[in-house]
Amino acid sequence: MISPQELIERITNAADYDDCIVIINEKTQSNLRWATSTLTTNGVIAERSVTIIAFVAIDGCMASGSVTRTDLTLDQVDSAVKEASAAARASGKAPDAATLARNISIGDWSQPHVPTGPDVFSTIAPALGEMFQRSQADSIELYGYAEHTHRTTWVGSKGGLRLRWDQPAGRIEMTGKSHQRSRSTWEGVSTRDFSHISIPKIDEVIRKRLDWQGRKLDLPAGRYNTAIPSGGVADIMTYLLWSSGARDAFEGHSAFSGKDGKKTRVAEVLSNVKMNLFSDSNYPGLESMPFVAATSSGPMSSVFDNGQSVPRINWLTEGSLTSLVQTRASSVETSLPYTPFGENLVMEVPGAQGSLDELVQAMPDGVLLTTLWYIRQVDPSTLLLTGLTRDGVYRVKDGEVIGAVNNFRWNESPIELISRISSVGSTEITQPREWADDVDRVAMPPVIFENFNMSTVSQAN
Repeated sequence: MISPQELIERITNAADYDDCIVIINEKTQSNLRWATSTLTTNGVIAERSVTIIAFVAIDGCMASGSVTRTDLTLDQVDSAVKEASAAARASGKAPDAATLARNISIGDWSQPHVPTGPDVFSTIAPALGEMFQRSQADSIELYGYAEHTHRTTWVGSKGGLRLRWDQPAGRIEMTGKSHQRSRSTWEGVSTRDFSHISIPKIDEVIRKRLDWQGRKLDLPAGRYNTAIPSGGVADIMTYLLWSSGARDAFEGHSAFSGKDGKKTRVAEVLSNVKMNLFSDSNYPGLESMPFVAATSSGPMSSVFDNGQSVPRINWLTEGSLTSLVQTRASSVETSLPYTPFGENLVMEVPGAQGSLDELVQAMPDGVLLTTLWYIRQVDPSTLLLTGLTRDGVYRVKDGEVIGAVNNFRWNESPIELISRISSVGSTEITQPREWADDVDRVAMPPVIFENFNMSTVSQAN
């Protein structure tokens, strides 16, 4: 197989238009999967994607078009280059046109992709086997997987971009079932290399929650003070970031659109606590790509921004909305600073301390969720979301879990929720569940939200 570096050189040399950017992602993924406390499969997957972006001057303006392939052989280069050119000419003037970055080098361009493999699980495999044995002895069924991905991204252009980034990511997701599968709980952990994963800790959490489900209580729909672990908070805040495009807000199409003559809600206080929400490519443990590598343009991204740096971006500062996601083109339109989408997300509240267990212990009355599931948007004008609870909802009285209750359908807006925060714990690197396939670099605290809207009782188990 031709190397990514050589393929980029061949493509850019063949591109007979104003500029050409090539983005190649090479990914390997290793996984272990288990069911009923028995390892079922394991393997390694290798993938490559190649995107060619053509920039063509048309009538004094710039057009862009792209093609993406799972791979290219040398004899396919010319046809793919021509196809990208045709796509650009057919698209007409690009509304997001901006000056392209040139002559920037980041990373060790010449080195090959370093694949991941089964060895990455060597630090957890013995403990995982022991957990399986214990669960079988206690009639607990474990389902789940461990997964590790290593992705290398190369961005090269006719204009001299030579950018490279290596991104490791890993996770364990574990569901435990007991008592003829009448009880079920879930635990997920995010990691870069599995060196700090504690299988006994995962075992402890699953067993404790299964024990809590020994007492069943009925609870009607209503509003409850609700403790949500950091992973569930990540699911909520990720949707907030995904919905925070500046252009949509500026044009009046989102929950971040302004009122009373203001175009956006930037500078408005949204949270009742001095929370900071930010993306930072240098955040320890969540290091991410420090430059833009956009394969397509949209409301929150632009192929013309490829190669631009991605600094720390503060989305909320001390509870106030500081920034919305901007391309350079939308920045001109909105007269707000250029603030590109980051590849990680962190929420912190200065001075906040404590684990989820410690927050619950200080909780007079309410419920504790395990995970949020099947999240969908109901109303973009308010960012109202709906979803279900899953794998454990627990009644809390005087700081103690007194039993498990039925599942609910819930309806809440992240913007409204952050105005009703009663307690916040310590920020930790965490694993979302709903967006696990899309998000692998988040750090959130556990949070207790006041009057969380459990709109109806759900029969789902």
